[in-house]
Amino acid sequence: MARRRQIYEGKAKVLFEGPEPGTLVQYFKDDATAFNNKKKGTITGKGVLNNRISEFLMLRLGEMGIPTHFIRRLNMREQLIRQVEIIPVEVVVRNVAAGSLSQRLGIPEGSALPRSIVEYCYKNDELNDPLVAEEHVTAFGWATPQELDEILSLSLRINDYLSGLFYGTGLRLVDYKLEFGRLWENDQMRIVLADEISPDSCRLWDVETNEKLDKDRFRRDLGSVEEAYQEVARRLGILPESGPNDVPGSETLQ
Repeated sequence: MARRRQIYEGKAKVLFEGPEPGTLVQYFKDDATAFNNKKKGTITGKGVLNNRISEFLMLRLGEMGIPTHFIRRLNMREQLIRQVEIIPVEVVVRNVAAGSLSQRLGIPEGSALPRSIVEYCYKNDELNDPLVAEEHVTAFGWATPQELDEILSLSLRINDYLSGLFYGTGLRLVDYKLEFGRLWENDQMRIVLADEISPDSCRLWDVETNEKLDKDRFRRDLGSVEEAYQEVARRLGILPESGPNDVPGSETLQ
């Protein structure tokens, strides 16, 4: 099989040139990082589970009218996506106080917020993805005011839907990160949801016990990391097609 051209490698995924113009292949790794790459490790089978979980959620959001970059899953570790121009702003939606919000504002972790809060961070690893205001986003041209309005509207719609979906499985969607991109079709541009939605990018707590079932188990050395990801997949009705030692997707795509 001809070797594919790698476009980009991040902390948790690799992007390869797609089989058709305007497409990419997104490969999910087992690598795990925290604290802006200061802590590194491996979560066995994470790539397989995140591929399935993100596929499931992207498809459900698509059915709700949320435009996404997702086209279809190719195999255990890869999915075909539309090539988009990523907007260099991470959108963080918070429903419960946790993580950096608790640290910055001295709010006890687990405290209910008066309403969902949307924050923006500049995507720049060297600067540790600093928190920014809407004024920064528009003044520096990362997104126009109209694009930011669309991003905010989509983020709140996504939050309403995912909060209910997860709650129905006994999980509380505490907070999570979203990324968006510009999808160009002829001369038309639209904002679409990109990247992934998985326990890597979401804080998910058991509704009854507040047990953490996400990457915080890796960040905080809580143990049972693989089991937590598997539990999220089980609650969503997703079963991996193979065990953690599957054949890497970059070698299985025909």
